[in-house]
Amino acid sequence: MPLGGGNRCGCCQKTVYFAEEVQCEGKFFHKSCFLCMVCKKNLDSTTVAVHVDEIYCKSCYGKKYGPKGYGYGGGAGTLSMDTGEALGIQPAEQEAHHPTNNPNPSKYAQRFGSSESCPRCGKAVYAAEKVVGAGNSWHKSCFRCAKCGKSLESTTLADKDGEIYCKGCYAKNFGPKGFGFGQGAGALAHAQ
Repeated sequence: MPLGGGNRCGCCQKTVYFAEEVQCEGKFFHKSCFLCMVCKKNLDSTTVAVHVDEIYCKSCYGKKYGPKGYGYGGGAGTLSMDTGEALGIQPAEQEAHHPTNNPNPSKYAQRFGSSESCPRCGKAVYAAEKVVGAGNSWHKSCFRCAKCGKSLESTTLADKDGEIYCKGCYAKNFGPKGFGFGQGAGALAHAQ
């Protein structure tokens, strides 16, 4: 303990007495000096984030040192375009995106989607939109009856020659025809 009765504050370098002391990462601070270096919010043990000798609130720390780019929004479904410049944070320069025309996609791409194509539209089927029926992978929007367009489920479909149908359309088009195979309760169907 230095001469003068207490440790030195990690922020203002003045003596910190026990009654006003806050400890963080082996350093001592006055309660009034234990503030985020960017936004100046009061910090406590649950809201502090340390980088080398600097202390931040978790929000400012994330903006300054956290991951950047699409998908790393402010949380709870938000997309934030705030780069932190108003808080004194200098955004890093980002390289321009250069798409590849690689004819040999990675094993990851081959394994998770690009090798399966929808029999209805011919486009790639990815896991998030995949429905399996009649031995094939379909898009949710393509998983409909080929005749009437009714949305299907794996338990309500019938397939013929690689196409899927609702049970009603399948029965009308491919089921038995003639006397005794009517559409319901005593109806007569004229087969052609």
